[in-house]
Amino acid sequence: MTPGISQESKLNYAAHIRFWRRNLKTYLPHHYTGNDANRMTLGLFILSALDVLGDLPGALSAEERQGYIDWVYHCQLPEGGFRPAPATDFGAARNDENKIWDPAHMAGTFFALLVLIVLGDDLEKVKRREILVWLAKVQRPEGGFGETIGENGQVEGGNDSRFGYMGTAIRWILRGTLEGPVDGVPDINVDKFVQCVREAESYDGGISEAPYHENHAGFASCAISALSFVDRLPVPEPDSRLRGVTNLQGTLHWLASRQTLTLTEEDAVDTYKDETDSAATCHDAHSFVKLRSYPSTAGQLSFQEQPTSHFELEWVGVNGRLNKVGDTCYAFWVCQPLHLLGHLHIIDRNPIRRWLLDKTQHMVGGFGKLPGDHPDAYHSFLGLMVLALFGEAGLQDVDMALCITNRAKQHLESLPWRRKLLGLDRMEKDRIATVGDYVSISGG
Repeated sequence: MTPGISQESKLNYAAHIRFWRRNLKTYLPHHYTGNDANRMTLGLFILSALDVLGDLPGALSAEERQGYIDWVYHCQLPEGGFRPAPATDFGAARNDENKIWDPAHMAGTFFALLVLIVLGDDLEKVKRREILVWLAKVQRPEGGFGETIGENGQVEGGNDSRFGYMGTAIRWILRGTLEGPVDGVPDINVDKFVQCVREAESYDGGISEAPYHENHAGFASCAISALSFVDRLPVPEPDSRLRGVTNLQGTLHWLASRQTLTLTEEDAVDTYKDETDSAATCHDAHSFVKLRSYPSTAGQLSFQEQPTSHFELEWVGVNGRLNKVGDTCYAFWVCQPLHLLGHLHIIDRNPIRRWLLDKTQHMVGGFGKLPGDHPDAYHSFLGLMVLALFGEAGLQDVDMALCITNRAKQHLESLPWRRKLLGLDRMEKDRIATVGDYVSISGG
């Protein structure tokens, strides 16, 4: 066996459970102090990771589960929506003058809803109507979404596909793909949002945060997920609906081209044409993996029984932009949109899996950003999601758009108020009646 190449890459299942239970049960490391305002986000990472590992029932008692649900509802605002953490809660001192400093927040609302879903809550206490009214207000005139509402109704915060992703996900959770007013509640402008995504598409199929900006896998992933929530992904036969991803082949090629053998900063030192550059060492910044680099069947046969170079596609990282090193989170930001577009098969998952397990999986559990890095909640969660997408043994099936298990998603879809809103019970009754009529007529 070539030195440095493991015979069998393995997920250290027990270590990951210990890692996430520590994050759940103890104080987070001091590095997270500056992220106190993102506590709802961190909560979703931790709880959803334990759910993906199948350990959530064992990690939480019934009392603890209810305690977390109560904590989330404590972050719900009287006028609807959620704050991302208790830090801005003025308590009894909150009034019409200072509530502008304690507003409903896009990420806070999105992650709060997901935490409640993962914990099995019925969302009956969620101010659903108020959130949907607020959601239409936080959409900007050009179609994108902001983070919150400021003074004089001004939409504040960023304006890229991350907020479009969260906004359309909130909408899907609370009203599915129904378009137009529902029970007097206005809808977002879906066409304007789709147009906003289309304008951020680049000439080569990548998607950026805004027109003419650099393509970025994270923005591409969020945009494609958002399009899936509003049922506007491309279809084989054009229809009357405005749809995003106008250059599907280009987008697929751009995403697949994010695979790279440049795995660390050290690899990124360009040795092109120097004395170390050879067939066995050419794995630096000028040798990014292209699809055509994969050997043909004839090529594979010709190398049977021959020693292989230590780098030959044993590990393949994934970057987020051109000429960057591999990064754990981008394995998610690239594989997730490929999956949603129905074309995950165009990449070879095994080298990416080995890279995650051999290079960025940490001995104490979790994943680091780069090989050798300490694990953190963000990269550890997304690394786990990628392995679940790949069908890793011991992990639960996941919904890649919502970043929760299919078990949690099915819980949401089973809630009576949501089924009634979407007319699912009526549709089911009609289907049963139709089948019954057919059986009676046919004599079956």
